[in-house]
Amino acid sequence: MLRTHTCGELRISTVDSVVTLSGWIHRVRQLSGMNFIELRDRYGITQLSFQQATNPELYNLSNTLGREYVVKIVGKVIERQSKNTKLPTGDIEIEVQSVTILNISKNPPFTLEDDTDGGDELRMKYRYLDLRRNAVRANLELRHKAAQCTREYLNNLDFLEVETPYLIKSTPEGARDFIVPSRMNAGQFYALPQSPQTFKQLLMVAGLDRYYQIVRCFRDEDLRADRQPEFTQVDVEMTFVEQEDILQIFEGWIKFVFKTIKGIDIPALPRMTFDDAMKNYGCDKPDIRFEMLLQDITTTVKGYDFPIFEAAEYVVAIVAKGAATYTRKDIDALTDFVKRPQVGANGLVYIRYNEDGTLKSSVDKFYDTAALQKIANEVGASPNDLILLLAGEKSKTQKAMCELRLHTGSLLGLRTKGTFACLWVIDFPLLEWNEDNNRWIAVHHPFTAPKPEHIQLLNTNPAEVKADCYDMVINGIEMSSGSMRIYNREMQERMLQLLGFSKEDANEKFGFLMEAFEYGAPPHGGIAFGFDRLCSILGEADSIRDFIAFPKNNAGKDVMINAPSIVDTEQLTELHLAIQIPTNENSKL
Repeated sequence: MLRTHTCGELRISTVDSVVTLSGWIHRVRQLSGMNFIELRDRYGITQLSFQQATNPELYNLSNTLGREYVVKIVGKVIERQSKNTKLPTGDIEIEVQSVTILNISKNPPFTLEDDTDGGDELRMKYRYLDLRRNAVRANLELRHKAAQCTREYLNNLDFLEVETPYLIKSTPEGARDFIVPSRMNAGQFYALPQSPQTFKQLLMVAGLDRYYQIVRCFRDEDLRADRQPEFTQVDVEMTFVEQEDILQIFEGWIKFVFKTIKGIDIPALPRMTFDDAMKNYGCDKPDIRFEMLLQDITTTVKGYDFPIFEAAEYVVAIVAKGAATYTRKDIDALTDFVKRPQVGANGLVYIRYNEDGTLKSSVDKFYDTAALQKIANEVGASPNDLILLLAGEKSKTQKAMCELRLHTGSLLGLRTKGTFACLWVIDFPLLEWNEDNNRWIAVHHPFTAPKPEHIQLLNTNPAEVKADCYDMVINGIEMSSGSMRIYNREMQERMLQLLGFSKEDANEKFGFLMEAFEYGAPPHGGIAFGFDRLCSILGEADSIRDFIAFPKNNAGKDVMINAPSIVDTEQLTELHLAIQIPTNENSKL
């Protein structure tokens, strides 16, 4: 081997040993008659010393070594005179006896330090250099540990890790599929899996009992900080279980992961129904690190001739504790925030409950002191609090107030990193009405079972049917989604019919699954965790891209390898795709 030790393992106990190290030159310090070079590999940094007086030839060679050169050195471990307490190897250095240059390096386009001067696009273009930085490498090490302890936990519970296909059948539900043309079957296409859903159910029909897979999935959808076109999930399925069994097992798993990776004891996860989450937080993935609950005050504010409130279906308030000192500029900034297209409110009403007990609002023209006090009492406000109100159509206004709550919580320092609040959200609706397509769509997916006591409502009142499903939420981020599954043909056909499938379409898309249900399918259920999201939570980062070795940018491109890219006409002909290839970016198809 080209080394006897790594650059992170030598200590004072190895003084006087002759060692061989290999790595990258991280930093060079040139002093009068002496050079110090920091040699880096994945495991750490070791300082090398070159003295002109004792070895002028090596000293002169060290003057030619540049950053990121790859070298092998042989030298004697000596005790450092000026120790570096910030490095594990800071008590020693290597008195170099020989240097072999294994490869030279161009000057990197950005500094390979924790606080780099490279922007996102530049670092993505040279991702192989970005991965040399300690902070990025540490993210991948965390990801590795999370995968290892996941496997350890599930293996100890008799789960089998089984691989499922990547080339599958396209289905019409959910996000857009990535389509793969078939060369051997002209005009036919595979799809890359959005999840292994049907395959893991078939594994349960096959009697494997407990399955898991840390699996790559693909969705052709618009990207955000927590989305990539290809992503990883911890995919799980179990037979002969009920919802409570799955919640208990995977509450244990998340506790095990946090304890192993972070040394943190996660308390028992509270459970919240979908209806309560929407009522109190305005969304189905509430951040419960702080209160500031949504409060419906529609009845309280009506009857005062304020046109906006009088016409509103729904008026909602939150109380920002200690924020009465917000200036008019601060409140104008909040108003601008709620008017952003992503939030969608038309405006914001505020009531300032001053420290001296007086009340001042943006609607003083319509609400006197007694009316404002009534509102303050209704929402539980105290002196020095700021009450924020939105009005409009209920679902839209709930969403807008949810965004305002989170934004205000961040401004007040209530969403602190290093604090983790986990919960289960349960009892989701099974179906929701899609106005654009004039049909029901599945809130989770078409294979989710209704709660047994709601089955009779499928024919009479589908909107009231609750699903036997559950999501885990951490710090306002959906971490997992799971459900008990439909496992008999009659119920699955009934569900697909509700979703607008003709009998022929249902059989074409899912006939293989429904036929399997006729061969003794057991009751089963499962769950899937967003592994990239979990790693970003554990690493206390805002983006999952930091925990993916080679991520795509927000346009879905890999700028390092320039993908996606144009392919040769011959390849397209082989795939039976007769299209004209543009010769440059300005050409039209």
